[in-house]
Amino acid sequence: MRVLVSTRLLPEGFSLLQEHFDVVFPENEIFSKEELIRLLPHFDAFLPTFLFKVDKDMIDAAASRVKIIANYGVGYNNIDVKYAAEKGIVVTNTPDPVIEPTAEQAFALMLAAARHVAECDRKLRTDEGLKWGVLENLGQTLYGKILGIVGMGHIGQALARRALASGMRVVYCNRTKLPNEIENIYQAERLELDELLKTADVVSLHTPLTEETYHLIDKKKLALMKSTAILVNTARGSVVDEKALIEALQDKSIYAAALDVYEFEPNISRELLMLDNVILAPHSGTATIEARNEMSRFASQNILRFFAGNTDITRVN
Repeated sequence: MRVLVSTRLLPEGFSLLQEHFDVVFPENEIFSKEELIRLLPHFDAFLPTFLFKVDKDMIDAAASRVKIIANYGVGYNNIDVKYAAEKGIVVTNTPDPVIEPTAEQAFALMLAAARHVAECDRKLRTDEGLKWGVLENLGQTLYGKILGIVGMGHIGQALARRALASGMRVVYCNRTKLPNEIENIYQAERLELDELLKTADVVSLHTPLTEETYHLIDKKKLALMKSTAILVNTARGSVVDEKALIEALQDKSIYAAALDVYEFEPNISRELLMLDNVILAPHSGTATIEARNEMSRFASQNILRFFAGNTDITRVN
């Protein structure tokens, strides 16, 4: 039995899988699409990373032998999951390992945006520097502010825990209300999206990218936010209308944005690069050594359990 991995990853997380399968990695950083189309008919399982696009051409090449695509990431919009199902291929993801590091990244980004951490660091390194003084470089405190979480799942709840520890109040928007015992843990109140946007001092997005959430935050939604509000996105870039966000940042109709994901990634809109009131990170919400190895172990477990006939896998199609 053979497993093909799209990208060269840390080896530690694959030790158990390698005891049972022939696991093949690229010699360089990543396989090309052409290489994978040639190789996939000779493998039983495929493990792509979350930025790797698995389209119909690749699934057609895989369909003769591949039985499972074990995606390395919680999001799976990089895979045509519906077409994979039509071809009889199971698709899984890795939700558990990403919870804490993504929440950690979201909190770091909102704090950096509120306190101008990146802007001050950047300017201090230039010849012009920045002006020092009691009333210079003023930011905002998060203490006592309202955090609005759009998508109060596991990651949203992990962020809520951090916010509570920092003296913030939590409101959230979900399709369905959380059980009372969960709301009580986080002292959280459910609001409809428009009301949340009007109320929150920080809005953090934690929804999957679907047809319903594409451009969920558009020009009209941004106009509802406070002029002092910060928008944080560690979900998927296209949940936000990036053009509308750029206009809001340029007009200072919102205070700042903190982004780990982008609508056109890996390309970042030039306007974002020119603005001081936006924090930019390279889709690195899970980029810790610990998280990467745990994601590898989780994806490996999905493959091992699938071929053992165990239904306890994180199937998404």
